Amino acid sequence: MGEMILAALGGYLLGSIPFGVLLTRALGLGDLRAIGSGNIGATNVLRTGNKGAALATLLLDGGKGALAVLLARAWGGEPAAVIAGAAAFAGHLFPVWLGFRGGKGVATFLGTLIALAWPVGLAACAAWLLTAIVSRISSLSALVAAALAPLVALALGLPGVALAATLMAALIFLRHRPNIARLRAGTEPRIGAGR
Repeated sequence: MGEMILAALGGYLLGSIPFGVLLTRALGLGDLRAIGSGNIGATNVLRTGNKGAALATLLLDGGKGALAVLLARAWGGEPAAVIAGAAAFAGHLFPVWLGFRGGKGVATFLGTLIALAWPVGLAACAAWLLTAIVSRISSLSALVAAALAPLVALALGLPGVALAATLMAALIFLRHRPNIARLRAGTEPRIGAGR
């Protein structure tokens, strides 16, 4: 029980690191929360016009989810890895450092899944990429990837990963409610749109 609590706490704190905010501030790009959608993730960093910062944010946000899983797995086994990954995802959505007002968690979701079960993670990444190529809409790509991941996990006989993916996907859909409304209205901005 103690190991699971430590996995959850460590994962949450790691996931809470707001790399998008830190990078944009360090590069003199302003307060990310006052730019575009106000989101702290890579898509909003891209709205600053700095593609390098956006890519770094994407990799770091995904990496913190993967790192939480790998560290927890090394000393606590698979149950600890699942808990740490889910906690890192929750940390990104509700970071203690930003008054529990974080991002939408897509990159952290994908990084967590790649570390938990790479076929599931790669399938979700492929779904995101294909949808983005066709639609050029980040939110739609995220929703497709989130919906697909639990189904792939179930198909591969990974119930623990499927449960974690389902919980994370539900939160992604909740965090994307304004985006879903704009998708229905046909007003959702496309990838690469400016400030």
